This record gives sequence, structure tokens and C-alpha cells, in this order.
Amino acid sequence: MVKSCWKPSIEGDSRGCLDGLLWYKDMGQHVYGDFSMAVVQANSLLEDQSQLESGLLSSSSSGRYGTFIGVYDGHGGPEASSFINNNLFCNFKSFVSENQEMSTNVLRKAFLATEDKFLSLVRKQWLVKPQMASVGSCCLTGVICNGLLYIANAGDSRVVLGRSIRGAKEVIAMQLSTEHNASFDAVRDELRSLHPNDPQIVVMKHKVWRVKGLIQISRSIGDAYLKKAEFNKEPLLPKFRLHEPFRKPILSAEPSLLVHKLHPDDQFLIFASDGLWEHLSNQQAVRIVQTSPRNGIARRLVKTALKEAAQKREMRYADLNKIDRGVRRHFHDDITVIVVFLDPHLINGSSCYNSPMSIKGGGRLASRC
Repeated sequence: MVKSCWKPSIEGDSRGCLDGLLWYKDMGQHVYGDFSMAVVQANSLLEDQSQLESGLLSSSSSGRYGTFIGVYDGHGGPEASSFINNNLFCNFKSFVSENQEMSTNVLRKAFLATEDKFLSLVRKQWLVKPQMASVGSCCLTGVICNGLLYIANAGDSRVVLGRSIRGAKEVIAMQLSTEHNASFDAVRDELRSLHPNDPQIVVMKHKVWRVKGLIQISRSIGDAYLKKAEFNKEPLLPKFRLHEPFRKPILSAEPSLLVHKLHPDDQFLIFASDGLWEHLSNQQAVRIVQTSPRNGIARRLVKTALKEAAQKREMRYADLNKIDRGVRRHFHDDITVIVVFLDPHLINGSSCYNSPMSIKGGGRLASRC
């Protein structure tokens, strides 16, 4: 029998701090080193959700230890990203127990199970809350276990590795995730090959490539209105309804998968929603982490992105900081950053880890400092 979702009886300090629209956890410890998290809100309701779970990766009492990282960038509302934040890790642990191993297939099954459960929720609420059919979320996860890094991604969040160059002080940026955004030629080509009879499968709208002229990403969890024809009708708002019926899903929840063998020169990982990458390149972000103190590094990355956003609008960072949520979305998106440091001695060692960590980014666990 698969046990219910494991919750640690002993947890690390899972509290964060709140400074206006900025939530942060400057420093914590996971199985394989330190980590830092930060989230800044721009939307009226925070649509970014995130988590770090470190300890036992199985629903059973015995199993491998490791670290699970998730960044969920919602759109259309917070419902899908919140649902993922509350369900994906439990689904993942159940599949680890069922398969008695860690693999990319376990992550894939967890994604698809979470998708199915969310679409079931949309179906149940269809008549009372039809807008749930237009809510979705990007989903980026990473699992560090047994010297390997497993990546699964649907959408356009990104994970970047900082790797040191032996004999030099430089740390290079290596992007590990594949993004699913219609701005990329490869994504548009994929969509056209999947829908050869639909000349409007990708459309340039307001100088931005969009799937069916509606959404930039091609893979997500949620967005039922572009996956199930049963939701592409009244009472869904007209702006989301397609004029012509569709027989197969337009968007997919199928994640891109990667396994990376961790190397002693692998220093850290930066998991972030696209709100960060709109303002910083991979190498810029890696350089900031390399040259700055670990404590508070996620908050530093967020603030650097905000300063870039302010500069693009020819305004001061201090003035941007005074703008309230909702209106703030005109200047930048919600931004989530999780920096995970990799200690090679812990990754390659076999020491038992006795202090599980479970933390979710954002306001629910935050306390003012």
C-alpha cells in the first residue's frame, strides 16, 4: 500500500521574510548544500508558486534522500500554479515508491497525473467557475539524487547551471532546460508539424508569436480550453473561445526531460520563472551568483532584475518599488528565483541527512522581519 504524502516530523526553518511585495528566504540547507529563495509579486494575485523539498523522496518510510525543486509560473490566475504546488510533489513521491527508483519517467508520470487531476477539478467546477478552464501554469522541476540531476520542464521557466573552469576563475553558464515558447523557431516548427492542416496554429499578434493567437507557451499544466474541446464553449468568456472546433489538444502537458550527471566543477543551479530571464541573460545571472555572498543571493538576483526593468522604463528603482501590485505588472512579471548550491562532498558522500526541509515560496509561510 502506498502511504499518504510524507510530511517531515522534523523540518528545517521553513519561514521566509516579507518586505512589501518581496518574499525571501536568504539561506537554508538542503541535502547537498545551501539554497536561497526569493519571490516578488507583480500581478494583483501572485501567480508564481515554488517549493523546495529536501529529505526522503519516497512515500514509503525507506528510500533515497534528495532534493526536489519546483518553479510554477501561473497565468490567467493563481489556481493552476497553487494546485501544482500542493499536489505535484505528493504525486512524485507516490510514483517513486511505486517504481522503487528515481527516473525521468517518474517525473513525467507526476506531471501527467497532476494535469489529469487539475483537469478533473476544472470539469467539476465548470458550471460555477468556467474561468478555471483558461487558467494554466508553466512547470519546471529538478531532482538531485544519487549524484544525478533530473530535469522536467513544460513552459518557459529555466534552470541554468554554473560550472567552474579548472585553472581559471571563470564560471560558465549552461542552460539545462528546454523551453516551450512560440518565440522560438523550433517550437513553431513543432506546432506546425503537429497541426499540418491548421495555418493559424501560430500567429504573430502585437509583434509576439502566439499559439492560436492566444498564448505564448506550447506546453503547460492546465489551460483546459486548449486541450479539451468540451471546455471551448460557453460559459467560457468569448476571448478564449476558438471559432473552429479542434479534435486533438493544441497544448500539451508532456515535459521535456533531461538527466545530468553532476560533476565536481558544477557549483550551483539557478531555477527561475521567465520574469527573471526577461531582464538577465544566463551568463549575467551566473556571474552575479559567482561574485556575490551566498546569503541573500536569490534576493540579489531579483533586485538586479527589477533595477533592469526600471532602467528600461527610464525610472528609478526606488520609484518602481513604490508601485503597487497589479499596476506593477505593466513594468515586470512575478519573479521567482531559487539558487541551489552543490557541495561535491555531500553529493558524492553517503552521510545520512537528518534534517528535512520543506518550504514554499511566497506569502503563506512568510513572516515580517
